[in-house]
Amino acid sequence: MKHSVKDWILTTRPWSFPASAMPVLATFAYMTWVCSLYDMQIDWVSGILAVVGIVFFHASGNMLSDVRDYKKGVDKGLDHMPLVNGSFKPQEYVRFSLILFAIGLCIGFYIMSRCGWPLLYSAVYGAFFTLTYATFKYFALGDLVILLSYAIIPIMGTTYATISEYYTPALVLALPIGLITVGILHVNNTRDIESDRAAGIRTLAMLIGRKASLKLYAFEVLFPFLLIIATVCCGWLPWYSLIVLLAAPKAWQNARIVMSAKKKGAEVLAPIDAATAQLQLIFSLLLAVSLFAAAIIG
Repeated sequence: MKHSVKDWILTTRPWSFPASAMPVLATFAYMTWVCSLYDMQIDWVSGILAVVGIVFFHASGNMLSDVRDYKKGVDKGLDHMPLVNGSFKPQEYVRFSLILFAIGLCIGFYIMSRCGWPLLYSAVYGAFFTLTYATFKYFALGDLVILLSYAIIPIMGTTYATISEYYTPALVLALPIGLITVGILHVNNTRDIESDRAAGIRTLAMLIGRKASLKLYAFEVLFPFLLIIATVCCGWLPWYSLIVLLAAPKAWQNARIVMSAKKKGAEVLAPIDAATAQLQLIFSLLLAVSLFAAAIIG
């Protein structure tokens, strides 16, 4: 069956890309601000390529995860999924995933040629978790892996790509951004507790139960705002960063909908993974804009 370019793009689940791209962009902005404070040079080319590169890795990981879920029967009955309705074959997913992964590697090697081989540490760990995420997810470790692979590792990798050294103070971004990112996975797993149990896999949501999972999601999307306020008060981020509070109503809305699942049932959770990805986009973009503004205006 012949597929259009749009069909191929949709197989990568592009709506989820803010989860990977925005933390890198925010870190790039953070390093721009830091360099402006200490009169340091920043590698703009590597910073931009880091944003592009992680999207290719993310797309590759999404497709491999979908293949694993399909083989496990996790997506049984979801006829909108290309593998389930037969519009794509698993081997097509695997081939395209490997192509995307190879492109990501090429971008990573080019960045490494500009900043130095120690970036390889981040690349190896990032690649490992990209390729093995589905396995970890089935043993209730998916939330932890997401925090590592879509917050801590890319944040540290971006610092090295931009200034040729690992800058650990940038980890101040890890929890505010990472918790919302984890929320995307967590609410999806909370919705799918029954189908995941039937498929014989385990997730954190399954282990702690639906009621606790709903509360954990609310924490994951609301606590980052308190963290931003705290880090600004401590002087670790510029006061401009308080602009992220504009995203708080969206987080509150998501949390209220999720908590309503106690009475209305799991069906109200269906759109919340995409809504959380939107929150991640807004939150991280506002944070990045604030940091770029602090670097330019002072």
